[in-house]
Amino acid sequence: MSADALSTTFAALADPTRRAILARLASGEATVNDLAAPFAMSLPGISKHLKVLERAGLISRGRDAQWRPCRLAAGPLKDVDDWVGRYRRFWEESFDRLDAYLKELQATEAKAEPPPAQEKKHGRKK
Repeated sequence: MSADALSTTFAALADPTRRAILARLASGEATVNDLAAPFAMSLPGISKHLKVLERAGLISRGRDAQWRPCRLAAGPLKDVDDWVGRYRRFWEESFDRLDAYLKELQATEAKAEPPPAQEKKHGRKK
C-alpha cells in the first residue's frame, strides 16, 4: 500500500462516526438509512461520511433496483494492520527486553538480601 493510500485510510478512520459505520458494516451490509439511524445527523451528512469511506476503499456500494447496500471492504484495514504490525513487533521486543531486565534485577536483589531473621522460641509449654 502506498503512503498516500495509507494516509487516506487513516484520515477516513480518524472520525468516530466513520469508525462506527465500519463497525456496523462488519456485521453485514446495510442501507444508508440503516447506517444513519443511530446518529443525530442528516442523510446528506451520512452520505458525506460514506463518500470518504468509499474513496478510502473501506466500503463498496452496490445497486439492487432502488436499494443501494453498503458493504465493508476490509482490504485497506489489512494494509493498516501490516503497517502497525512492524511497530507492534518493536514494542513486543522492547517489552521482552524490559521483562528480562526486571527478572535480572529481582534475582540480583534476592541474592543481596540477608535471610529473614528466625523467631526465637522460648521453651514455654502451651
